[in-house]
Amino acid sequence: MSGINVDPNADSASAQEITTDVSERMLDLDEDDDLEVFSKDATLADGSLFNSSMPTSPASMINQFEEDADEKDIFVTVDNPESHVTAIETFITYRVLTKTTRSEYDSSEYEVRRRYQDFFWLKGRLEEAHPTLIVHPLPEKFVMKGMVDRFNEIFIETRRNALHKFLNRISDHPILSCSEDFKVFLTAQAWELTSYKKQGPGFLSRMGDTVRAMAATVRGVKNRPEEFTAIDEYVDTFSQKITSLDRVAQRILKEQKEYLEELKESAPVYTLWSGSEEELVDPLKGVAGCIERCCRETEEQVAQLSENLVPALHEYVLCADTVKAVLRRRDNIQADLEAKSDALANKMAEKDDLKEEIDKLEDKMEFANNALKGDWERWQKSMRGDIKAAFMCTAEKNVDYYEKCLAVWESFLLSQRPDLSSESSREPPLALQEIAKDPASQAS
Repeated sequence: MSGINVDPNADSASAQEITTDVSERMLDLDEDDDLEVFSKDATLADGSLFNSSMPTSPASMINQFEEDADEKDIFVTVDNPESHVTAIETFITYRVLTKTTRSEYDSSEYEVRRRYQDFFWLKGRLEEAHPTLIVHPLPEKFVMKGMVDRFNEIFIETRRNALHKFLNRISDHPILSCSEDFKVFLTAQAWELTSYKKQGPGFLSRMGDTVRAMAATVRGVKNRPEEFTAIDEYVDTFSQKITSLDRVAQRILKEQKEYLEELKESAPVYTLWSGSEEELVDPLKGVAGCIERCCRETEEQVAQLSENLVPALHEYVLCADTVKAVLRRRDNIQADLEAKSDALANKMAEKDDLKEEIDKLEDKMEFANNALKGDWERWQKSMRGDIKAAFMCTAEKNVDYYEKCLAVWESFLLSQRPDLSSESSREPPLALQEIAKDPASQAS
């Protein structure tokens, strides 16, 4: 397989998958993955049995890799979407380019093509092998009104950007980036990947784990550690706030698009009007020119909102649900441990066998807790950096947008006032005068 030693058990040899919801699992079975643009409930399974070969502290492992964050050794790019038409279906594939200096890779560069369902499979496998690590969401199902053609350029570019970000989130992660599934995804040819996928657990096995997970969810946990209760409360509050901001941003974007369309319609009206008003030719044409220039600036502002702020906010709406799912999977492990401990206390089974199971679950619980705590800190740092960057960029673009529009209209006013036009060579526009009065804003 292109020099790849594929071990289907590399990441999940000791996996005991536990899912959080049968309906979530059935989505994977019943729906056309290529019809999805962002998948919110992509959890396939969870729960990995503790293995002595695993690092005893994922948190310390993450910290160790963070110290070498500047020495990134794997770079992934998603680009060049292509449409494929067969007798059965039509779908889009994306080129995935990988450059790496890691010794476990046989080559330093790889180029493969992947479709959406391949990304969906990768996310599921990572969650299955690392149930208490936070795997960032894929683009969700596309439900925007008016989007009929899922092969138009806007749809495809939106998905490509999201898939590119998804893979780079994984490549930046100190544990997930070392996954054998991730390596196979980046390096295997299409037919090799298809063969590798078939080596995973069967449907009945996954459904059995789903039922056990539901039973653990129904039982609940008795004494969840306070630190995880605090995380759960934080995520609930964060989810409410980020969801509200996301709705507001979506509404602002919609209104700005409508405003832009109205501007585009109004400029020709002034131009046509100037043809029938000889005394107003210059001012009417001047207004039309100002509106056209403001249209160009508004187009840039709309692009900034749709490419920067809105995707950043919406990604973390989905991330909040992902973190909640991770917490549920952690609780499922604890519920299983508590059930076995109760059974031992009530002498409902052979003590020796049950004690051995409890020892394994205790190790598994400790490993899950450490993994989640370490990844939680990493996720918070990433989230705060991303949100702050999106807000800063939006603020800068808004200032630039309004300054340019102000300059356009001030220029028009000067051109229509002879007394001011004669002074225009000596005095700058009003906006520049205001900036000059405030040294702090001038310095910024």
